[in-house]
Amino acid sequence: QVQFVESGGGLVQPGGSLRLSCAASGIMFNNYAMGWYRQAPGKQREFVAIVGSGGSANYADSVKGRFTISRDNAKNTVYLQMNNLAPEDTALYYCHALGIAYWGQGTQVPVSS
Repeated sequence: QVQFVESGGGLVQPGGSLRLSCAASGIMFNNYAMGWYRQAPGKQREFVAIVGSGGSANYADSVKGRFTISRDNAKNTVYLQMNNLAPEDTALYYCHALGIAYWGQGTQVPVSS
């Protein structure tokens, strides 16, 4: 059974940082590119960042230079380090394995003073 468990979200002030984690199970983690996506209130889900099985990463323009995606294949976990957060980063953040038709519950990140 495929499962993605996101954690690490929470209320943060503008300019603050958070580190999200996503523990994956039920898949051959090493074989999949892993991504982070987010959905803000009233908006569609959007791409944030993705990391290939070998560690190469790509980012949405809106987060380049502020967010860093990484993975630990030994722990079946993907991370998203988010720095200099802004109110427009407020969203429900999900991790996803490219090619797998499953989404977890996500973790909330409200950015507000």
